Amino acid sequence: MRVIFMGTPDFAVGTLEELIRAGHEVVLAVSQPDKAVGRSKALKYTPVKACAVAHGIEVYQPNRIREPEAVEYLRKYQPDIIIVEAFGQIIPKEILDIPPYGCINVHASLLPKYRGASPIQWAVIHGDKVTGVTTMRMDEGLDTGDMILKEEVAVREDETAGSLFERLSEVGAKLCVKTVEAIENGTAVYTPQDSAKATHTAKIDKELGRIDWSRPAEEIECLIRGLDPWPSAYTRLEDKILKIWKANVVGETGNAAPGCIVKVAKDTIWVQTGKGILSLLEVQLEGKKRMTTEAFLNGYPVEEGTYFKRG
Repeated sequence: MRVIFMGTPDFAVGTLEELIRAGHEVVLAVSQPDKAVGRSKALKYTPVKACAVAHGIEVYQPNRIREPEAVEYLRKYQPDIIIVEAFGQIIPKEILDIPPYGCINVHASLLPKYRGASPIQWAVIHGDKVTGVTTMRMDEGLDTGDMILKEEVAVREDETAGSLFERLSEVGAKLCVKTVEAIENGTAVYTPQDSAKATHTAKIDKELGRIDWSRPAEEIECLIRGLDPWPSAYTRLEDKILKIWKANVVGETGNAAPGCIVKVAKDTIWVQTGKGILSLLEVQLEGKKRMTTEAFLNGYPVEEGTYFKRG
């Protein structure tokens, strides 16, 4: 098939590569504009652009995909199908109507659950045991199109958003190729979503990482994993921000107020929460590198009875 691929971050790169490997003719890659990074403000290719360039595929980076000139630019490539994965802009009807086989989206949840942004992080934050990937034929709604294929993925007990990103990216890449094959040979089944069961997710921001110690320990531990590697869960120790990267729920509880450091051992700090105690195993003090709690305590003594504050 003649394919236009629309995507931006690392998560979408595997799918682009799988489509190429499967023998499809990717005639154009569409990605968000490059961003300036670092002190030099040098422009850095998006991951999808870097992949496309490496394969000799033309890249198009419009500021707004819904502008008439952008629509016409895509139309001239006469694609059989458009694949969209984590592109970052809403696709207008004018583009949805271009390819005869439609626009197919690779979405990192088991729709209709977690429509919208950041479904991977929210699956971890909410403590889900199972998530997955859904391919769907796009319509004008936000992740509301008819579903084609799904694949479930078990969420591990120590899963972080970062590790789940990697696993779902691999699953999504292979599922996309299977979906395109089914569409091409006429065996694809399109199943409407039950909107009554739909849930929606918001974008992740730094404010979400501010730890509320009055919440249960299990909930905070899920938050820590769900915000790893970005933007991280954090608290305040004295006048410094302390990021928490790894923690375990301790089966004990106590009478101290939430946020109180109830125990300091060689390699851990126990913190009272609203329900249960959280053992901190990996942290990062403001201006320092990420390290084990044992390494942190060697250079930054912490006393029992000290309180963490909201970041």
